[in-house]
Amino acid sequence: MSDAPKIRIKRLEDADIALSLPSYETAGAAGADLRANFPEGARDGIELAPGQRALIPTGLILEIPAGWEVQVRPRSGLALKHGVTLANAPGTIDSDIYDCGYQG
Repeated sequence: MSDAPKIRIKRLEDADIALSLPSYETAGAAGADLRANFPEGARDGIELAPGQRALIPTGLILEIPAGWEVQVRPRSGLALKHGVTLANAPGTIDSDIYDCGYQG
């Protein structure tokens, strides 16, 4: 198995710095927890109607090494308790998205 890649993370200027960066919450976690991070002026988040979809900001820019990807997956507890999930699970963030100017 190869060494894990180094992924650089930058917060957007209007991101809430009180929220932690993605982190492994337990010793046996397979992935890091990512949190919604709404920009200043929208910190209370959004309210969704049943079945409504929305892009949820992370307040982050990821610089992913070429040939690697980051996957975003729904949390089972969030889906079960609140009906919140990803429409395209798992979501793939490709290494070249950084060069496309996408932020979120």
